[in-house]
Amino acid sequence: MTTYSNSKKRASGLRADCLSFPETFAQSIGNIAPVVMPSMNVALVFASAGNGTWLTFLIATVGLALVSLNINYFARRLTFPGTLYAAIAKSLGVTAGIVSGWGLVAAYLLTAMTVMSGFVIYANVVLREFGFQAPSILLYAICAGLILFYAYADVQLSTVLMLLLELTSIGLISILALIVWAGHGFAIDTPQLLLKDVSPEGLRLGLVLAVFSYVGFESATTLAEETKRPFRSIPRAVLWSTVLSGIFYIIASYIEVLGFRGYETPLNKSDAPLSVLANLAGVELLGLAIAVGVVFSFFTCALASITAGARILYAMGRQQILHRSLGAAHPQNQTPHVAVIVSVLLLFLVPVSLSLIGISILDIYGYLGTLATYGFLLVYVLISIAAPLELYRQQRLRFRDLAIAVPAVLFMMTPVVASFYPIPPYPYNVLPYGFLVYLAIGAWLSFRLQRRSPQTIQNMEHDFEVGRSSVN
Repeated sequence: MTTYSNSKKRASGLRADCLSFPETFAQSIGNIAPVVMPSMNVALVFASAGNGTWLTFLIATVGLALVSLNINYFARRLTFPGTLYAAIAKSLGVTAGIVSGWGLVAAYLLTAMTVMSGFVIYANVVLREFGFQAPSILLYAICAGLILFYAYADVQLSTVLMLLLELTSIGLISILALIVWAGHGFAIDTPQLLLKDVSPEGLRLGLVLAVFSYVGFESATTLAEETKRPFRSIPRAVLWSTVLSGIFYIIASYIEVLGFRGYETPLNKSDAPLSVLANLAGVELLGLAIAVGVVFSFFTCALASITAGARILYAMGRQQILHRSLGAAHPQNQTPHVAVIVSVLLLFLVPVSLSLIGISILDIYGYLGTLATYGFLLVYVLISIAAPLELYRQQRLRFRDLAIAVPAVLFMMTPVVASFYPIPPYPYNVLPYGFLVYLAIGAWLSFRLQRRSPQTIQNMEHDFEVGRSSVN
């Protein structure tokens, strides 16, 4: 047995032991935003996977569940806002840790920008029902302002809000799915089960797109210092948010494909598939209620992403990897208020600037979502390598650990390889290289720190050590 001290004995400035398991679970569910998949992402996956859409989500669920098990090896041992990059730094070296922290910052902030663009799109879908539209910059400002209020004020308030909004939206979509399936006589859709006209290449491409529907499941780890019984609650939140979201995706995608069977507009050409299904089923008001729920889901995902991203910035600021002001906590609210303010400023300025230079909001959603996925893929691959390596060093590595880690790495490499080959259309073909340049900046930052401030690196390593638990 290895004995370590509990990091909550340190004065971090964040509110310790304030979040219950449901509230911690809400962070991961809010970041995944399961409602987004049937409302937007399913059409993209269907365009590639067709009748194999449900299978794509089944494969993705299994693959990401394996990744979550690798994450949970460290989630049961570290209480630190930057648990993932701390774990990677401990196992793979400080440079890998800083680069992965850099990648997580991009992943969370870009996800927030992506889903805030979805918020703008769907808010105008709802407003169109009442005969008017709002300027996109106004909707961006409203969303960013609300996120600033909740993320700055109280982590407990924001997680409760996320849980309530997501569960309400999921409930409404589940009711619609049941109505649609009943309208088809609860039929078994043979073309889907037999994978009619589905090709391996189509499944592979669909899988790349499906992965984005799960990213953020690990974000409960960023609340490690604020969670009650973190070594129990956080691993459960990470694993169950992945599995339950996956089950929801499999069922919802199956019924959406069935519901669009024979309809004049194919699923991949519909910009609001749930509204179409509600109209076909004769429950237009339910469709409107779901559209409102989707707007709230985009908001909760953006809030969850800023909550997580700000805590990564806070951890890196506290360790002086980034400017130390980011490591400050509000004396009353006990939130990383400086990091929250910086995050929300970027959240607003980046998509608005892209919009002002003529890029459509839908394209902003696609471009920034793609870049965000690269950040998550980086961390998921590295953490799945770090877990068995750490076990090997402790002479505790077993075959079952490799049976979890190796398939997880191979699974996550599928979308990584697909980002480069076959060469995607412009500008998606240059986005991976742009992200590599961004990571190079993180690596340069690490080398600069190690050369100019070796004491900072030593303090980082000490911080990771005292952030560990007593675990056999």
